[in-house]
Amino acid sequence: MLQFFRNFFHSRYGVLITLTLLVVIALAFAAGDVASSGGFGGVAGGDRAATVGKSRIGTAELAKRVSQGFDQERQRDPRLSIKGFLAEGGLEAVLSQLLDAKALLVFGQEHGIIAGKRLVDSELAKIPALQGPDGRFSESTYRQLLAQRQMTDADVRDDIAQGLIAKQLLLPAEFGAVAPDSVVNHYVGLMREKREGTIALLPAQAFAPKALPSEAELSAWYAANRLAFVQPERRVLRYAVFDESALKSVPAPSEAEIAARYAANKAQYAAVQSRRVTQLIVPGEGAAREILAEVAKGSSLDAAATKRGLSASALPLLAHDALAAQTSAQVADAAFAAKKGAVVGPVNTPLGFALLRVEAIEDKPARSLAQVHGEIAAALTVDKHRAALADATARIEDGFDKGGALPDAAKGLGIPLTETPPITADGQVYGKPGTGLPAQMAKVVQTAFSMERENQPQLAELAAGKQFVMFDVTQITPSAPAPLAEIRGQVAAQLMLQKGQAGARAAALKLLAQVKAGKDLPSAIAQAGVPLPPLQPIAMTRDQIPQKNGQIPPPLALFFSMAQGTTKLLPAPGNAGWLVVQLRSITPGPVDAKDPIIASARQELAQLTGREYAEELRGAIRAEVGVKRNEVAIRAVATQLGGGQPGGGN
Repeated sequence: MLQFFRNFFHSRYGVLITLTLLVVIALAFAAGDVASSGGFGGVAGGDRAATVGKSRIGTAELAKRVSQGFDQERQRDPRLSIKGFLAEGGLEAVLSQLLDAKALLVFGQEHGIIAGKRLVDSELAKIPALQGPDGRFSESTYRQLLAQRQMTDADVRDDIAQGLIAKQLLLPAEFGAVAPDSVVNHYVGLMREKREGTIALLPAQAFAPKALPSEAELSAWYAANRLAFVQPERRVLRYAVFDESALKSVPAPSEAEIAARYAANKAQYAAVQSRRVTQLIVPGEGAAREILAEVAKGSSLDAAATKRGLSASALPLLAHDALAAQTSAQVADAAFAAKKGAVVGPVNTPLGFALLRVEAIEDKPARSLAQVHGEIAAALTVDKHRAALADATARIEDGFDKGGALPDAAKGLGIPLTETPPITADGQVYGKPGTGLPAQMAKVVQTAFSMERENQPQLAELAAGKQFVMFDVTQITPSAPAPLAEIRGQVAAQLMLQKGQAGARAAALKLLAQVKAGKDLPSAIAQAGVPLPPLQPIAMTRDQIPQKNGQIPPPLALFFSMAQGTTKLLPAPGNAGWLVVQLRSITPGPVDAKDPIIASARQELAQLTGREYAEELRGAIRAEVGVKRNEVAIRAVATQLGGGQPGGGN
């Protein structure tokens, strides 16, 4: 709740600053199957982006870290370009994180706070993506992920060590923080206070000019706002899904093969007796014999067991060897020596003494080759098709490795190829929201977007051993601003909307002046000169504020930060117009000592107070160690990453 007072308008990259490097490394490994961009860096490694104490952060290291941050953010938003990442402060966020981590490391080293090799090893072993099938650390998986993320073992260990040192320094500052009762009560009062007012919307569309822009004006405006029309990278995939049904010439099993399979599995078709048994485990032999005596006098095994707080368990119908494997050889021998309905025992087992009741006996006669001929033929047919499918996929992969083309492989199987419309990295058809490839193609899309060029066919497994897909990419359209000719109407609409936004702002300033001069808001709206939406009354407490993904709508955030009797302006999102927000009254909220919100508020304030202490300590450490930035080198990194266009920074 207290975040309401703080983070209304944070950049989406601001969270990067608060992450420890240990978390960043874990996330990087968890996403290790996504190819790194790998195309960044290249700024002279000898340049210095910043110094922290006597340590330094080179431009090459900064470029590499920004590239990794961009890769991670792009997984969340495939439409994001490196220029957009830089424009929204991605470089500054990553650099600030680097400076903080380096400062904490230097301070820790100066005061004997370290993270030893064994501690780093233990942290590496905890990362799920580095664990093999046995749940233990896998060296081969680790090396593979290092190669995919373009990192070295030293990079990872340094980052983990820095994160561990940061924890040793900052966590004690947070521990045990307490907020005073007066602060808690005041906070709860703020949450319960009621505010009443009005919000008016001045839509940009209402103030947009009627005349269309000239060609020259449109071209000039587009040139200045090209980054607003960046299209995501698109790729056209060509693929064919197939299974064993695509194999037309698999021979039927021969009589000799059927006979050989029968001979190899003769025991499977031999006569066999199975029995269903109820078993009661008794801790002592004496107690088991007492129960056996009661059963002999007419009591049931279940009743005798219940009388002593025990319970019998019913076993399924099992052959002798299966029963022996599930219980013990002695139990199986006793059960198969008894008649149906008989209770025998006690039999000594590792769990205690067993009493057994034979519930049913089923004799399965032997089956001749003629009787199981069809069953064996069907099984052999399945095996032959699977083997043929495995051979076919091996030949396809071998052909692709030797430079074979996808159409030739599809022709060899006699199956058609399907070509997709341009799709984005999330598998959606470009320009058609909600339309995408089947879910089973998700891994194929991921691989297709990691390919460096067109016409590199690959084979992938969709269902283990049963269904496969061969595919390639026939067209790659890089992420770039759309040509003006293709989006002329959209650009014209945005230009008109921007002009309307300027008109709405002028009208909003005029309204604000009139209200400050004493005119009531409804009268001022009525005299605006253009039709406007009706005023929206507001009456709510802070704890009634609706949130979406933890974010408070900006108008309500402003409304609950204003002083009583004031009127303020706020631009509507997306150049949609301007908002006039008026707060008429504030009614203090009651504070009841029994209100359950007090306990949660005390806990939340304590956590945030601890974070404040840690943040203050972080700032003090940074100041003591000494941090110097080389703005020229930092701008050079931004220019290099942005493809020659300066960027970055908030």
